[in-house]
Amino acid sequence: MLPLNLGPVGTVLCIGAHPDDIEIGCGGTVLRLLAERRDIAVHWVVFSGAGVRECEATESARAFLDGACAKSIAVEQFRDSLFPYDGEEIKSVLRKVGEGVSPDVIFTHRREDVHQDHRTLAELTWNVFRDHLIMEYEIPKYEGDLGSPNVYVPIDEATCRRKVDTILDTFRSQAAKPWFSADTLWALLRLRGVECNSPTSFAEGLYCRKMSL
Repeated sequence: MLPLNLGPVGTVLCIGAHPDDIEIGCGGTVLRLLAERRDIAVHWVVFSGAGVRECEATESARAFLDGACAKSIAVEQFRDSLFPYDGEEIKSVLRKVGEGVSPDVIFTHRREDVHQDHRTLAELTWNVFRDHLIMEYEIPKYEGDLGSPNVYVPIDEATCRRKVDTILDTFRSQAAKPWFSADTLWALLRLRGVECNSPTSFAEGLYCRKMSL
């Protein structure tokens, strides 16, 4: 493996379909970046969140972005599970985001994700942001669509614990779901750590389709 330094990164854009997507998919990576660099600005956009879910999304984003030198948090109100039918409006929001910020790296969903909302956002991210470094994150779920990451970010155990605890403590509305557990989150962190021989034993897996060196 070839270690790469993301030193030039100053602005990060995090895109998620639902509350908790960004946190589950790349929360550890964001926490690590902010711990190592105090000059990073983060723009955090969640596309579906209403009522208690909006409150949870905002609370969680603030917790994860505590170390950012600047941050913006937006929670949109698109219909959960119906993103393919709202694609034009979602693309319009993404375009407005792109007009206001030119991120050095974007974290978004995988294009192979079988969840229709996730997949739609991934496709539109690539459609709108054509000259940016895009890292796609993964979400464990019932459908079993995990792939083979080509980018790994080792995460120390304390940061992993902060990620897992914040997710479980904040998104209390999801507690009854069978997949929503510490075991699920730790299992994926450990598995990706094994795959990249992480010195910390834990890692997050990401997918990068294009990169200019």
